[in-house]
Amino acid sequence: MKYRQLTKEQFESLHDEFAHFLASQSIDVNEWNQIKKEKPHVAEEEMNVFSDIVWDDVLKRTEYLEHFSSNIINLFKCDEEKIHRIVIQTTNNSINFMEKEGYQWLLKNTQDSSVEILQGNKLYQAERNPEIFDLIEKGSNISKGELFEYFKGLITED
Repeated sequence: MKYRQLTKEQFESLHDEFAHFLASQSIDVNEWNQIKKEKPHVAEEEMNVFSDIVWDDVLKRTEYLEHFSSNIINLFKCDEEKIHRIVIQTTNNSINFMEKEGYQWLLKNTQDSSVEILQGNKLYQAERNPEIFDLIEKGSNISKGELFEYFKGLITED
């Protein structure tokens, strides 16, 4: 397995897609129920294959990630060959970026002396999708990139 199996909730939300996946392998609902009962390891393998297909599709389309902690925000832009990173951090311990007030404070006070913004890039060590998946497993969320582009605009010198 390349990634991890989808959760029960994810499988439920992708019920129709999973049914099409099974149908593409000529497995109907009766046969699937029989496989689950009599050959649970085969059912598990089918679920793993489907999970990898779903993850590959999601990761292929992922362009931006965000990871928030109390005083650090990591923003990522995932290109084909490298990943761009912007780190925003504060030394002001009374600010918590994970709370609405702290986040709003940051947007209004990006020039505050307690705010530091760093940026960098790195080539993927191996394949793109597994590296993005690893960031998601470590707590990053897929985003539309508005925050990344906002901070990139603040730090880009013309």
